[in-house]
Amino acid sequence: MKPYQTLLPSGAHWSLVMRCGSALTLTDVEGGANVGLLFYNPENLLERYNAPDTLKCQHTFRLTAGHCLYSDMGRIFCGIEHDSFGWHESVCGTLNAAQTAARFGASTYQQARNLRHQNGYDSFLVELAKYGLGQRDMASCLNLFAQVRADDSGTLQLERQGAAGASVRLRFAMDTLVLLHTCPHPLSASQDYPHQPVQIELDAQHAPLPAMCLERDENQRGLRNNALYQLQGEM
Repeated sequence: MKPYQTLLPSGAHWSLVMRCGSALTLTDVEGGANVGLLFYNPENLLERYNAPDTLKCQHTFRLTAGHCLYSDMGRIFCGIEHDSFGWHESVCGTLNAAQTAARFGASTYQQARNLRHQNGYDSFLVELAKYGLGQRDMASCLNLFAQVRADDSGTLQLERQGAAGASVRLRFAMDTLVLLHTCPHPLSASQDYPHQPVQIELDAQHAPLPAMCLERDENQRGLRNNALYQLQGEM
């Protein structure tokens, strides 16, 4: 079956369930895009993406091809199968309405329609509400196409934001509810509200996690946790 494709404009949000073995590819079409992502277990919405565990168990600050994205129950939601950008961060979170207005100016739907200055926090809340979730279910998100470093004083700096044609493909190791938005990164240096779209491609063709995602012992243990969970569901 041919993969499904769609173009998501900036300041938008979406959610969908990715099945185990399927793949989600996100592409920065023009350069400068940001994609905020959260993951949940659709069968147990209390299980969600855990940024600290994802980073510490793989001894990394940046995420790229070969890394896995973990739940707070030690299971692997997905692995990064392909990455042409090379650096994605999971420490900066997302902007709220007040921060967005202070940075880019206030803008409502009544004033600007679809060009309003949407923020990532409210975008996540809208998608969470579709599944009976709310503010207390928010977690620290993953931001794609964002190269962030800490200087000697510990201050985070956004060194690079997207690149035209850069893409990331996530291969899912369990059924996963994916929430995403295309709102600005919290450290964006843009003077105007960014308007870069993101292409989304969904491939239902089943494949396992690539071998490079299983080179670390931690990720092999995570995948064994997945297998045990799936086995319990079949009993």
